[in-house]
Amino acid sequence: MRKFLGPLLLGIGGFLLTTALLVLLWVPGQVKKTPLDVNSLTVLDGEASYLGSDRSTVKATSHTVTDGDASTGDTAVFQTFSCLMWNADGAAPDCVSAEGPDSALINAGTDAFATDRKTALSVTDQEKYLGANASPHEGLVNKFPFDVEQKPYPFWDSILDRAVDAVFVGEESLDGLNTYKFNISVVDEPAEISSGVQGTYSNDKTMWIDPVTGSIINQTEKQVRVLPDGSAALDMDLAFTAEQVSANVADAKDNGGRLGLVGRLPWIAGLLGLVSLFAGTVLNRRADEEQGGSRSRTREAVATTSAPAAARAPQASRPAAPAPRSTPDEPTRPLFGGSEAGSTVRRPGTSEPTVARPDIELPEGAVRLPDGTIRLADGTVRRMGIDPNTE
Repeated sequence: MRKFLGPLLLGIGGFLLTTALLVLLWVPGQVKKTPLDVNSLTVLDGEASYLGSDRSTVKATSHTVTDGDASTGDTAVFQTFSCLMWNADGAAPDCVSAEGPDSALINAGTDAFATDRKTALSVTDQEKYLGANASPHEGLVNKFPFDVEQKPYPFWDSILDRAVDAVFVGEESLDGLNTYKFNISVVDEPAEISSGVQGTYSNDKTMWIDPVTGSIINQTEKQVRVLPDGSAALDMDLAFTAEQVSANVADAKDNGGRLGLVGRLPWIAGLLGLVSLFAGTVLNRRADEEQGGSRSRTREAVATTSAPAAARAPQASRPAAPAPRSTPDEPTRPLFGGSEAGSTVRRPGTSEPTVARPDIELPEGAVRLPDGTIRLADGTVRRMGIDPNTE
């Protein structure tokens, strides 16, 4: 099992480390971009007076969509349609027609702009994406960049036709979402307060920004436009509706959770990759040690088995010693010397040849008998090589 599990873990570890590097270095640049499928409606409500009218409830909407055909991989092109309406009965639609004397429309307008998908800043060559009729834009327009910093950002003001500073003023939690607060303050700036009408313009706008995605979660605005004679052309207080804020918080949490996973994934994959590589290395080392030990035991077993066989081999080729002869009929080796061994004689009374007994020096008074025995001087008879004391 270790033989296969070790390489498998090494392969998994390498894959996880590669994935970690890929997610860390490449993926954030691909996902932290303004999407090209934006189609959002932002709703605000409040109170306003217009050209000397009594203050009354108003409703404002801003419908923003991306122009997919004009957008590119680096640039998002937006079209925005805005409406400001009287809403005394609280039932005003998202926008109304300007026709008729009883129209509830106060003001309506359109805007088109192109922004960098990573920085959210307006691009300098608006004409490239919007044609010759494009109006210049600068700074941020409809969102902040991803990973918002606690610093001033230039933010587009359509009345002044230039960017003004959005200054960081603190942090605040909205429905459990931490946000960065930015404030824009414009006081009595000369401006074209309406088409062809000059006057002064003041605006106090506060925005609550999701620091992860850069989306605007809430916004309040106090805007005053004054005619040259000092009368108010528009005095308006607006803010995102409670429903709009709740929807924005939910979207920010959802998008932030996915981006947070992208941020955590490299560390998770990297840690798992290192653990897999370590485990695979250990298992491979143990497998090698076990294989080496098995080879050693095999060599020892072979050596142990072959050694006795090698020791027995010479003995097996060595001729067995002849058994001692116990009868007079069998030839015997000389006991006391002699050199005639090898000649043959016939045993008396038979026709069978036998090996002749070699001449040996007999004891004094001893006589060799015909059957090969020796009779000693004391009359005892013994065979050759037999101790007379045992006869």
